[in-house]
Amino acid sequence: MINKKQSLTLLGAVALSVSLSACSVFDWLIYKPDVPQGNYMELQQVEKLRVEMTKEQAEYILGRPVLRDSFADNIWYYVYHFKSGRDASVTHKELILYFDGDLLERVEGDYKLSDDFDTPLNEGALPTVSAPVVAPLLPEQEPKKAIRGDAKPLVEEERIENENNVPTGGSQGNDKAD
Repeated sequence: MINKKQSLTLLGAVALSVSLSACSVFDWLIYKPDVPQGNYMELQQVEKLRVEMTKEQAEYILGRPVLRDSFADNIWYYVYHFKSGRDASVTHKELILYFDGDLLERVEGDYKLSDDFDTPLNEGALPTVSAPVVAPLLPEQEPKKAIRGDAKPLVEEERIENENNVPTGGSQGNDKAD
């Protein structure tokens, strides 16, 4: 038979194991923030890249790289790492730019490049507008007679002449002097 000391030890071990497993059962109740790190880039930004772009142009489009080659400034690394707090899923994307001198030579990574990447900027066609041009909205205009001066003013002013035959404004206390 189990004596009293062994039963308390067994009961304590069961209570401890249940309490430790409860942490993983109720783990979804605990708030954990999302953790984004690195350069977040949208596909639209990457599609703007063209061969023979300068380093300044590439940095203007994508921002500063996370890492530049220590010995030569010809390789730039753009890394994005995102860990979801809810389900602990991880998203990892990389984009590596290779320069020849000051000009962009090639791009590797997890992003899809545009079809025009191999066309330098100065040789490519300008972007076209696919949507029809809409006329700007103008505020309502007065009829043409108001522009010519034929219309009556909105407020009539009363003019009173003083002794010197100088017209003055209406009801502002300018009475005739006796």
